[in-house]
Amino acid sequence: MAHKFDPRYRIVFGACLTQFIIVGMLFAYGLFFAIFEKEFGWPRAVLSGSISLTLLSMGLLAALAGRLSDLYGPRIVLSVSGVLYGCGVAAISQVSEPWHLFLLFSGFIGLGMATHDVVTLSTIARWFARRRGAMTGIVKVSTAIGQICLPALVAVVIGALGWRDGIMAIGFAASALLLLAALTMDLPPEAAAPAQGGPPVAAAPDSVPYSTAVRTRVFWMLCAVQFLCFPILGAVPLHIVAHGADLGLDGAETAGLVSTIGAASIAGRLTVGGMLDRIGGRRAYLLGLTPLALSLLALLAIDTPWPLFAAMAIYGFGHGGLFTVVSPTVAEYFGLASHGALFGTVLFFGAFGAASGPIMTGFIYDRTGSYALAFLILLVLAIIGLALIAAMPRRL
Repeated sequence: MAHKFDPRYRIVFGACLTQFIIVGMLFAYGLFFAIFEKEFGWPRAVLSGSISLTLLSMGLLAALAGRLSDLYGPRIVLSVSGVLYGCGVAAISQVSEPWHLFLLFSGFIGLGMATHDVVTLSTIARWFARRRGAMTGIVKVSTAIGQICLPALVAVVIGALGWRDGIMAIGFAASALLLLAALTMDLPPEAAAPAQGGPPVAAAPDSVPYSTAVRTRVFWMLCAVQFLCFPILGAVPLHIVAHGADLGLDGAETAGLVSTIGAASIAGRLTVGGMLDRIGGRRAYLLGLTPLALSLLALLAIDTPWPLFAAMAIYGFGHGGLFTVVSPTVAEYFGLASHGALFGTVLFFGAFGAASGPIMTGFIYDRTGSYALAFLILLVLAIIGLALIAAMPRRL
């Protein structure tokens, strides 16, 4: 007897494809640094600033994106943001002034970043009650695969077509694929909003309205932990290459540090996501945060290059785990009625942390000639985050 196709896996496919493209393309942006330096003579501060603007835009728009997904469903939100994201990438081929780059990254590309996590993972949370953590982990693995694969593909296309035609082709291809991914996404029938043509549906008995959730101590603890953790998640991958070089690694060896983070991150996403369904969000947070703290402690003690690889394996596990744990934990504490808006608000605080971490770390290095003080500050942030999670109640 033939088995009927489970429609939930169509949702997983759409979420994976969305995350693969949007995050992978953002990581491919590093390839443009040398192009723009040669073509226009723009300093790296300008080129890095566009990424900071993207993260800020993502934070500002994430809660709105989540709310729109709660009201109208993921298909409409992801269709619009996906097409605009791809068009923004394509438009990079036409830039000639720094403000062009800032406009594209704060608007079109920032919009895609604002929706890719909150809308896809909120939809996964609605479709999967028993395996929510495991499915979230699988979706987040696609971001790591995108980080590995898409920069290489973009480099090949640019080499074949030239940078202007290559970037334009990549952008339009991204629009088409993101639209395809969006068309696979939908809310479960029992959660269809009236705006989608479905009947009004009462919230689940354990769902907490947005206005009630934001008055709870637990919600603001989650926001605080997100703000504390994301400077670490932004700073370490960006600066570890330079730190490895300072300790004596050559170019290929420092690239291996990034690969180590990526491989361990996949293991962390799958492990923490799978265990979350059994141990709950609070303990899963501890499982992700503890390796971060241990890796930062190791970075303070390491003064020779090769132990860095072990430290980055530990760091990468925690890095991947923390990207998996947030959405299921929000659903665990507050239910699904306002999940998109609540998850988006938590991401808002994380985005500001992510934007500040790399800048703070670079500033300290420029002033002191060492990353030691920066790593110490990041370690303190991780310890405070661990204390907050440990103090959280198991459930509301």
